[in-house]
Amino acid sequence: MPSLRFNHMELTFSPGTLDEMCRHDVASFYGGLFGWDTSDVEVVGQRCQYLRVDAGQFLLLAESPKPMQSPGYDHLGLLCETRAEVDDLLGRVKEFQAGDDRVRIKEYEDLNTGNVTVHAFYVKYLLPIFFDVQCMEWKDGTAPAERWQYLPA
Repeated sequence: MPSLRFNHMELTFSPGTLDEMCRHDVASFYGGLFGWDTSDVEVVGQRCQYLRVDAGQFLLLAESPKPMQSPGYDHLGLLCETRAEVDDLLGRVKEFQAGDDRVRIKEYEDLNTGNVTVHAFYVKYLLPIFFDVQCMEWKDGTAPAERWQYLPA
């Protein structure tokens, strides 16, 4: 069985949504808070916004006559290494929210399932999904034998 990992996700918007102001606001939030690089790219004849998470992961924002709709808590999980990183991001998101009421935050109590504690919050800003920003704290000796790990080159 091959090992798979997240490569990209395309999110679609109504035609006319990804104007210059929207692109700027998306870049300010996701670039400024999550550190994602943003640029415009042409894909099948359409100017799209590209959010580069790292060298192998990205989100592509495109317009479509049938845009994505996510009225619930559909989300993409983002894994931090530590509780402190999650808390720092939550603080920075709250600061951003103080100046822009389009930011939606859902805070959670820690989820303790015995061997692992998940510390997380959800955030949604301009994109049609939430992001679940979390860390997983494993009890000694209970972490999975195999898991993805980010190793800088």
